[in-house]
Amino acid sequence: MVTNRITVSLDEDAQSALDGLTGRTDKAQSELVREALVFYAANFEAATTDAGPNLEAYHQMLSSGEHVLLDVDFLHTFLDYVEGDDGDPDPAFLDAVDRVAAFHAHEYRDRFESLGELLDWLSFCGFLTVRASEGDTFHVVFPTESVKWFMSRFIALSTEQSPFDIEVEEGVSKVLLTEVR
Repeated sequence: MVTNRITVSLDEDAQSALDGLTGRTDKAQSELVREALVFYAANFEAATTDAGPNLEAYHQMLSSGEHVLLDVDFLHTFLDYVEGDDGDPDPAFLDAVDRVAAFHAHEYRDRFESLGELLDWLSFCGFLTVRASEGDTFHVVFPTESVKWFMSRFIALSTEQSPFDIEVEEGVSKVLLTEVR
């Protein structure tokens, strides 16, 4: 039961959004406005901080079913576990990683036009932090040595079909990636 009424003026964008939602949901405008207000209040911090723009990328990744949220400690444990007796990763694991990277190389070929775009996308996973340097050079920082090894290998292999090449310079906790056209 409605307990209060309010009159709202909508600009063209808001009216278009409301019209689109009423068409997609078959709900009344008032119901949609109430739901939107409650949703905004519940997600106020995300909508009003720097995280807001990232939410769309997170949604894209998670809603496709291809990506999942992964605790970073779990990843570290996983990477430590696949290490062979000699300290090197198990060859079967390397083959599996390389197959995944090859699949992504095919996907990334038409998706990313620059190394910067690819690194922005991969940074949403939380396995690396990207710091732009000069021009097409990026400092990529990793939380651990095993993640650095894993992600460096993945980046190198997954960019093989991209419209750009990369040069990798190893550092202590980071790699320096430079886009070469």
